Amino acid sequence: MPFSTIIGHERIVDILQRALAAKRIAHAYLFAGPEGCGKQTTALALLEAAWCSGEDGCGICPSCRKVAARQHPDLHILEPDGAFIKIDQVRELQRGLALRPYEAPFKACIIEAADRLHPSAGNALLKTLEEPPGKALLVLLTAHPDNVLPTIRSRCQPLSFPALSEDAVTALLVRGGTPPDAARLAASLSGGSPGKAVDLCSDEALINRRELLEQLFSFSLRDITPLLAASERLAAEKENLPGLIDLVLTFLRDVMHLQYGSGQIMNHDLEELALRQAGRRNPETLFALIEQVSEIGRSLQRNVNARLATDLLLMRLAA
Repeated sequence: MPFSTIIGHERIVDILQRALAAKRIAHAYLFAGPEGCGKQTTALALLEAAWCSGEDGCGICPSCRKVAARQHPDLHILEPDGAFIKIDQVRELQRGLALRPYEAPFKACIIEAADRLHPSAGNALLKTLEEPPGKALLVLLTAHPDNVLPTIRSRCQPLSFPALSEDAVTALLVRGGTPPDAARLAASLSGGSPGKAVDLCSDEALINRRELLEQLFSFSLRDITPLLAASERLAAEKENLPGLIDLVLTFLRDVMHLQYGSGQIMNHDLEELALRQAGRRNPETLFALIEQVSEIGRSLQRNVNARLATDLLLMRLAA
């Protein structure tokens, strides 16, 4: 994907283009921003531009197509294996970067979820970040920069990716063929993340969202057997828990706005459900619940036991 197709990150694109033009790209970047906001897309665009025979990544030459498909022989992708990126993965990457490039002027690596580098793996990576072999380029991506080892952050040039505006996300979805009304709703719920907005665009996703919230707010502490069964199901899909926390928090925000007579809600299609909750909770209890759910979300970032987190979440909602 060429730089010219990236929407909402013009400042970052300008920084990278000027660095390429001056032949002064950094040896390591840390792209930090919300999940799905375009960090990986921009990293791939950087490599297309650096390796393309044109000036800005044409998007159609063999090199650009291989980068876009993440199948270029000189591109390494490092992702967590389970909960962490492990030291064996880093050592394998180091061996690969030490080899001569096959096609490109230099090798490159995109490290997904750099905040999930195991400490031993992060320490093993330090030497490579300081002196990449053969002028290799490393781009680290994270939605949680504070969780990245300070020694790693200090060796990378940081670039902060803001959440996109609703208008920008809507424009991206409409350009991809989503009907305008569905695009606007998905954009309002996405938190500025085009990736999340795409997932929300289907009718099935919207229906599942409603059914999930209705279930989450139906439990009672008088009979916790159904609650614990649901918690077990949710914890089994740990990768979906951050999205679940976001959904609950945006819904509770809507409940709060309705209590204070504001129409500034995000989940327009769930207004009836939010009104029911607004009538069942007083503002003080609601504020406390929002903070409790937020803390559960923060604990998940610290890799707390998923089952304990979902038990606590459902019990808080049922209280």
